[in-house]
Amino acid sequence: MLLTSRASAATIKSNARLARLTPSRGLATIVDDKVKQNNWENHSFLNYKKNLENVKIVRERLKRPLTYAEKILYGHLDDPHGQSIERGVSYLKLRPDRVACQDATAQMALLQFMSAGIPSVATPATVHCDHLIEAQVGGEKDLARAIDINKEVYNFLATACAKYNIGFWKPGSGIIHQIILENYAFPGALMIGTDSHTPNAGGLGMAAIGVGGADAVDVMVGLPWELKAPKIIGVKLTGKMSGWTAPKDIILKVAGILTVKGGTGAIVEYFGDGVESLSCTGMATICNMGAEIGATTSTFPYNSRMKDYLIATKRGFVATEADKYATELLKSDEGAEYDQLVEIDLNTLEPYINGPFTPDLATPISKMKEVAKENGWPLEVKVALIGSCTNSSYEDMSRSASIAQDALDHGLKAKTLFTVTPGSEQIRATIERDGQLKVFQEFGGLLLANACGPCIGQWDRRDVKKGEKNTIVSSYNRNFTGRNDSNPATHAFVTSPDIVTAFAIAGDLTFNPITDKLKDAEGKEFMLAEPTGLGLPPLGYDPGNNTYQAPPENRASVEVAVSPTSDRLQVLTPFKPWDGKDAFDLPILIKSKGKTTTDHISQAGPWLKYRGHLENISNNYMIGAINAENGKANTIKNVFTGEYAGVPEVASYYRDHHQKWVVVGGDNFGEGSSREHAALEPRFLGGFAIIAKSFARIHETNLKKQGMLPLVFADPAAYDKINPSDRVDIIGVTTLAPGKNLKLVVHPANGESWETELTQTYNAEQIEWFKAGSALNNMSKK
Repeated sequence: MLLTSRASAATIKSNARLARLTPSRGLATIVDDKVKQNNWENHSFLNYKKNLENVKIVRERLKRPLTYAEKILYGHLDDPHGQSIERGVSYLKLRPDRVACQDATAQMALLQFMSAGIPSVATPATVHCDHLIEAQVGGEKDLARAIDINKEVYNFLATACAKYNIGFWKPGSGIIHQIILENYAFPGALMIGTDSHTPNAGGLGMAAIGVGGADAVDVMVGLPWELKAPKIIGVKLTGKMSGWTAPKDIILKVAGILTVKGGTGAIVEYFGDGVESLSCTGMATICNMGAEIGATTSTFPYNSRMKDYLIATKRGFVATEADKYATELLKSDEGAEYDQLVEIDLNTLEPYINGPFTPDLATPISKMKEVAKENGWPLEVKVALIGSCTNSSYEDMSRSASIAQDALDHGLKAKTLFTVTPGSEQIRATIERDGQLKVFQEFGGLLLANACGPCIGQWDRRDVKKGEKNTIVSSYNRNFTGRNDSNPATHAFVTSPDIVTAFAIAGDLTFNPITDKLKDAEGKEFMLAEPTGLGLPPLGYDPGNNTYQAPPENRASVEVAVSPTSDRLQVLTPFKPWDGKDAFDLPILIKSKGKTTTDHISQAGPWLKYRGHLENISNNYMIGAINAENGKANTIKNVFTGEYAGVPEVASYYRDHHQKWVVVGGDNFGEGSSREHAALEPRFLGGFAIIAKSFARIHETNLKKQGMLPLVFADPAAYDKINPSDRVDIIGVTTLAPGKNLKLVVHPANGESWETELTQTYNAEQIEWFKAGSALNNMSKK
């Protein structure tokens, strides 16, 4: 990857030396029948014929039936004849159909892409402005404020997209995943996106995979994308949901079964007769939150609900083509086998509430009263929040509005603060036309912007003080400590929009709408009616305001300017290559204790504004992680001065004194977001290796891409034995090879040295990334 340069550059110039990397492959493969992928692009087409040819080649080679997820992956192989294929072992070279970036991660991805000197992306791509809008007083004012504050970044993204033939969705258009589902997703497709919840598009039968920006750059310049062949977890759904149970409850239960790391290295494929009872957007909800179990992605086979959604979103031509390939390509083969099987009976599934502090702590609503009291969780619900990329469909909004209307009919309004986040401008306009929005407002709801908002910490919350213990309930997907409001004492729970709305009425975490009664305005007892809502709007979708910017026909005259004095954007220069030596006497910058997510490593919220400025955003490195030495966050010892300071300050000191360092962490290190800044920052600050019990998939790949060594304790007990004050040697780097362990020599401050083995997952090409200093460095020298 790249290291920041202090040199000024008014305009980023082309680099002819890298231009030769672009293969002759055009902007997506043109198939003979030329059916367009979507309504926005004239250069992207469905490629089912070629996909099926590849699948037939691989099936003949493997001599076995294939799962649907395998068909998508193998249908996009760069070399179906020669590719080694073994689940959980082989590294697949793939040709995705699309790339999608949100505005926070797009900044660094585009800065990297621009350094390649290529005039146009080689694969259809879009950028979506959804992360930089802070929820404060309400949608319209918050949007206007964000446009003013972030105008430099938005202008950079708009001009870069115009320059390089990328579709640009302006602020206010909606959340990336909802826009993709409404406009670009299609059955059987392979897409990568620079956001961990990219799998949302699995609701339309896609294999949509979250990646770091460097992976996106590979695909945008026309290189094949590498993915370790995932294992396949099958989830068989039987029966039919009813009453208060919603699609969200399926993934909440699955998260409880598989935990936050149970899906690592695997694709989750849903099947069974129960699938037919789910709407397309309901399936998207399930796939979206699959990111919380560490899954590579999740998907559903093509069915009638997807066809209905494609037609409703004016893509009937895609459905017509998909129908032709429904049996051979867009579902699993008879007899296909899964590496693990989970079965869920929808007839008996009840609503779940997951949390606090982790999305896999699953509690059925029938037990919530007992569990909440036993654990001492705050029972008063302060804020109820519906919407987000996970649950903001027309169906979600309609069902929640039916509950709110029932309360209004009984003279009640929300007891809690109640916020509504539409997933897109199309959803906002449609629920405004059809009356659901009016119901929410009469109920006491606050309409937020069509953006991520509180879900990612973009929330200027003022009803409680930081450190005040409280409970919030949302229909979001992630609830790590402090994620929504930067308050580590906030107990955040995730559930369906239906249950969130019921909690808003009752104001009590122990309330169960299935069994408990409320009192109306006159003091009479009543029970809330079961929620109702249609999967698709009977009058069709209202597109609302036009927020799309298509690339101009004449792109040569477009200039992309980056001010040398900007504190938001920064031109980049390459990281230095590896020095060719093993590493000796390295200090441990921090030994993190407990869960260390990407939110702990590189916080979002107010730091999002620096996503295009590596030097500035590196000032948040590991500030949320807990130091095992003293149980404090962002307080570590500088081994040279003996003084305690923040993690970024100490890391900068080491770097400026030419001292490499390591971080030691626990299980599933780097779980959560796809943000590559969590890997860029330690590299920028002079880090050499991250040593953990295990890694989340995206973070491990991101570290490799940026020239950091992600290493794993062969003996997990070594994590407990090592002390933050120890110094370490990493032996075997000079002979780094696939499957070969390294040796860690630990030198305690007091006591004898000891050794332990370190495992690693590098393949031959990834080792070249490390030697070159980053994957992009390696690409540039070819």
